[in-house]
Amino acid sequence: MDLTRLTNIAIKAAISAGKVIRQYMDDDVLVEKKKGGTSQASQVVTAVDRACETAIFSQLAPTCAEFDLALLSEETEDDGSRLEKDFFWCIDPMDGTLPFIHKQPGFSVSIALVAKDGTPFIGVVLDPSTDTLYHASKGKGAFKNGSPWKIRYTNDHLTYVTDKKLTDTPNAAEIESLLMEKVEKLGLNGIKEIAGAGSVFNGILVLENGPACMLKLPKKENGGGSIWDFAATACIYQELGLPATNFAGGRLDLNRKDGTFMNHQGVFFANLMT
Repeated sequence: MDLTRLTNIAIKAAISAGKVIRQYMDDDVLVEKKKGGTSQASQVVTAVDRACETAIFSQLAPTCAEFDLALLSEETEDDGSRLEKDFFWCIDPMDGTLPFIHKQPGFSVSIALVAKDGTPFIGVVLDPSTDTLYHASKGKGAFKNGSPWKIRYTNDHLTYVTDKKLTDTPNAAEIESLLMEKVEKLGLNGIKEIAGAGSVFNGILVLENGPACMLKLPKKENGGGSIWDFAATACIYQELGLPATNFAGGRLDLNRKDGTFMNHQGVFFANLMT
């Protein structure tokens, strides 16, 4: 498996999708409903999402034949091949459709290569709003705009990164209690919240605003993000030596057999001073 070559192809694919997004960033786009989880974010799609997927597929499809790779993408029905092949591309053509249609930052392109056992081998995230590219590949480190990425802690508070504001989140009291435990343990001056981005970019915001974390409690209802919401950033965290785990601190199930939603285990991504 030529990880360097595949990483470069994934980067090219993400940049191609980013160009599509930038063509429509100032336009009003038609929003359609789709089958999803319990959140609004998982139930909306636009023609831009699909155009991004087409742009990405045009780059990645040849690699599926050459390297015998499966493919999982948010806007295409899961054909189960990810459970049979040794590796699969895991794609969110445009994560953060809600901030995109509201013309707010927080949307991104996400491409990962994941092994059958759920280990992320490549992670590429593009922020089209600022044309910032983040990428990592297993054993080769993490990069921001092509340079090795050094994480810096500049805040004296804990940043809580979330799609929904804490006040609008079920089990808010439990989450706030967990966050305050981190504040006290690290000797920080309270909590500040960044809310409204998609799950992929939330993972990036945790890295850019340390000390910080994002979390989702396990729940029974479908939702909590899907595999494609966490696979690329999990690879980046892995290469930075930072935790990207399920809520209990265990291994993320990035190739679960009974669906793509991650509600069964929750998530915890952290960039904390130790």
